[in-house]
Amino acid sequence: MVRDRVLTALLGALVIGMAVSITLAQTALVMLSVRLLYRLITGRASGMRWPLAGPLAAFAGATVLAALASARPPESLLSSSKVLLAVTLYVLIDALPDASATGRFVRALVAAMTVVAVLSIGQVIFCPMLGRLEAVPGLARFATKCQRAHGFYSIYMTLAGVLSLVLVVSLPRGGSWRAGISQTAAWLVSGTALLLTYTRGAWLGCLVGLSALSVLRKRAAALGAVLLLVMIGAVVMLPGVRQRAESMVDPRDPTARDRVLMWRSGWAIALDHPLLGVGPGQVKHVFPRYAAPGALRQTRSHLHNTPLQILVERGAVGLAAWVWLYVAFFSGAARRLRQLTAEQAAERRLVTGAMGAVLAFLVGGLTEYNFGDSEVVLLAYALMALPFSAGRGREGEAQALD
Repeated sequence: MVRDRVLTALLGALVIGMAVSITLAQTALVMLSVRLLYRLITGRASGMRWPLAGPLAAFAGATVLAALASARPPESLLSSSKVLLAVTLYVLIDALPDASATGRFVRALVAAMTVVAVLSIGQVIFCPMLGRLEAVPGLARFATKCQRAHGFYSIYMTLAGVLSLVLVVSLPRGGSWRAGISQTAAWLVSGTALLLTYTRGAWLGCLVGLSALSVLRKRAAALGAVLLLVMIGAVVMLPGVRQRAESMVDPRDPTARDRVLMWRSGWAIALDHPLLGVGPGQVKHVFPRYAAPGALRQTRSHLHNTPLQILVERGAVGLAAWVWLYVAFFSGAARRLRQLTAEQAAERRLVTGAMGAVLAFLVGGLTEYNFGDSEVVLLAYALMALPFSAGRGREGEAQALD
């Protein structure tokens, strides 16, 4: 049917956009939102469920309230627009009716990011030769600042954030030897690209997410351990990666010290604006007054810590709503997992993969403001839809993640 082909095209555009172009992803998201609205008006989505609607509405309300109470309401309201990305959750719940469709979506995402990972590895290896491509239309972003892998994104932290989530949700599950080899190869390629971003927070988030999967999926524990050993071997073999990893436990590391000073400044701002914060997008205006004398930079637009950033921008009200959102997500996902039988292996993999990936997102946000990164938070919302889209139908269950 034409409608099915259109939906497939829109989902494909969303996946490709998440891998290479936020503009394409947002365009596809708008069209999928129009589709959902049409289905609601015509009654075709009459059985639509709205998980997490309460905390999302509370967070959106707190965001708008904080913006209106800020010193620059128009600017702050414009900075609040990323809250609209939460619609990703619902358009995917509607567009992915069962485990088979959800599995195809995840496979497409993994495939797209594997291609990006391969190109990102080449980006670093051939960095000295990419300078001549800077003048080529469409390739300037890819060819510049290539000492750290960043793919088609503007900065390495975005690629790291996306890859850390994809690595967790795509942990190879085994099966036939051919499927096992292809899944493992894709996983290792993406893991290598993640290492070459040199982004420590994303490394830690990915590690915690994979560790959670080893608890949620007992069969994944042994395979996960083997793959982690391979990645640790890569850390040892790559001097730059090894030095970056060692800096994580080095108290003399200048960037670590600067983050601590930054967080102290952020906490001071929060104490002066406890209820509603300074407003979204307003940290850059107030931070210079609170910057520590020894900080590397006296101006900051964000604080490299998602919970602290939300507390500073939206106050205790916004932070409470944000915490509620993720408590509700994990509670709902765990409830869905308990409802699934042992025979519903495909659904269980999707639910546990989403839980591990969202945990990786939250841990990565302790040292980066990944909630403010459109590409990363859009993917996080997409993965949060998996527990609620999987398990609604059984057709094609066996092929869901093959």
